[in-house]
Amino acid sequence: MKQKMNGFFAAGLTITALLLLLTVVGAFWTPYDPNAMSGSEKFLAPCLAHPFGTDNFGRDILSRVMKGAGTTFTVAALTVLMGSVLGTLIGALTGYFGGIVDDLLMRLGDVLTAFPSVLLALVIISLLGPGSKYNVVLALGLVFIPSFARVTRTAFASARDVNYIKSARLMGASSARILLIHILPNTLNVLLPAITIGFNNAVLAEASMSYLGIGVTPPDASLGYMLSEAQGMFARAPWYALCTGAVIVLFVFGVGLIGEGLQRRSGEVD
Repeated sequence: MKQKMNGFFAAGLTITALLLLLTVVGAFWTPYDPNAMSGSEKFLAPCLAHPFGTDNFGRDILSRVMKGAGTTFTVAALTVLMGSVLGTLIGALTGYFGGIVDDLLMRLGDVLTAFPSVLLALVIISLLGPGSKYNVVLALGLVFIPSFARVTRTAFASARDVNYIKSARLMGASSARILLIHILPNTLNVLLPAITIGFNNAVLAEASMSYLGIGVTPPDASLGYMLSEAQGMFARAPWYALCTGAVIVLFVFGVGLIGEGLQRRSGEVD
């Protein structure tokens, strides 16, 4: 079982690292200017000069994918950071202390999670205004808070009455110390897999919103917006959609394998 778990984690880490490397390189260098047009190079199939081909404006698709992946993955990372930090804080406090605040926040979480996350994010984006990646981060981050809060609350509620926590209270440990030092490290086995799932959901949510034209829009590149562009030229340049979609699928698959490896490791530890 341990060897199988390591295989999931290693495969996922390899795929994810390669795509992240492509993204990091794209932040500083791309083979061509992603927005440079060339009338003589329209609809070129993948070749040595253009490994992912070109689009209807003669733009190099590999360069655009490198930039677009950077935007999509950055939005997803900031979304998960916001959702996990605030959600963990809320879940820790409500799970440890309980009471009426716990009941109110959990009921509010139930209401929010009853709506599909993308649909709820669309409502928030309509209020904030589309086009800005920071608005997308804020909208998705707010939507992701309840899921992280629920996971964390369960872990903290289960830990607050165990013997070593009771002993820490008797020894005069502060609530902050108990939460941060004694309980939080022991919740990572459930929190880390939740983060990988949240990251995948954030990538797909951002791509979906940008595909619909209410997420990240030009001049910022985005994999979702690029898929929307590719749809109209699929008959002439199918490689545009295939290469762009493959990056999304491979990244989600890689992060999913990392999460699977973490979950299997957690099962072994338990």
